[in-house]
Amino acid sequence: MQRALGVVKRTVDTLVYSGYEYLLTQEIKEFRIPEHIAIIMDGNRRYARKLKMSTWEGHIKGANTTERVLDWCFELGVKQLTVYAFSTENLNRSDDEKQKLFELMGIKLEKLMDDERTHRRGMRVRMLGNIDLLPEALKQTGICAEDMTRNYSNLYLNIAMAYGGRQEIVDTAQTLASKISSGEMTVSDINEDVISSHLYPSPGLAVPDVDLIIRTGGDERMSNFLPWQANGSECAAYFCAPYWPEFRKIDFLRSIRTYQTREYEWQKNTVLRIVKLLSHTGRIEVSQVVRMSQRAGNITDREVRVILKELDRSRELKSISLVW
Repeated sequence: MQRALGVVKRTVDTLVYSGYEYLLTQEIKEFRIPEHIAIIMDGNRRYARKLKMSTWEGHIKGANTTERVLDWCFELGVKQLTVYAFSTENLNRSDDEKQKLFELMGIKLEKLMDDERTHRRGMRVRMLGNIDLLPEALKQTGICAEDMTRNYSNLYLNIAMAYGGRQEIVDTAQTLASKISSGEMTVSDINEDVISSHLYPSPGLAVPDVDLIIRTGGDERMSNFLPWQANGSECAAYFCAPYWPEFRKIDFLRSIRTYQTREYEWQKNTVLRIVKLLSHTGRIEVSQVVRMSQRAGNITDREVRVILKELDRSRELKSISLVW
């Protein structure tokens, strides 16, 4: 009897989870999807300890989660996924754990190259970090994956290995100093765009600003991950308790909803300020609000009109008359 009740409960839980996942997916697709998501995949070792399995098994479970996240990103139309696979701080781990991690990374990279989904999706693989610190075999596998996918551009998978955010900025400064010394550019040429374009993986191929950064495992810190691309863009951050191997699609969708809520509030405040600025005219052309909003930031015509309709319904515009 108890066994039958357990089966019924698991079936009901699965149905409820699937229904919630479907509804959340449909809701999210109605709004802007972040173009660049970066993930600090934390908790493999703690997950392994919790379930009394080896650290190696915890890393394997985590790698399987990464594969699922790639599926979700492609499904939703995310353009760039950057994953923190191995930091420069991780070089302090035991030789045995590092060796097994490097072997696992090599296996997964080879699998990516052979996987028909990589080529069907047009996914480009790029390595971020000082790859000279990696074992030669892993370094060459990474270079091979980059070469094999270099003509793809639908989805970018950026793998941060032997990566440190501060070191990235130091390396960029040295590259720019070398160009100034050789006469390729002058000090006055240096601005934010130039610095951004010279970050990892190489000048002209740098990853763009991050829209959403996710960290699993319960810690609420950035751990020297993409400080220029994430902090400079004031990206949304989503911290969650599940260890990386436990990370579900529901968690992923919730993180995107956090980004969308934050983005929508910024857009709404921008549009409202513009409407108030124009309020002295009494009658405001919606097309004018759209134009000014688009100049103020990355807001589409549709998004401005949706916000104006919401403001109109909520009577936040009060006596202002909108001309549609």
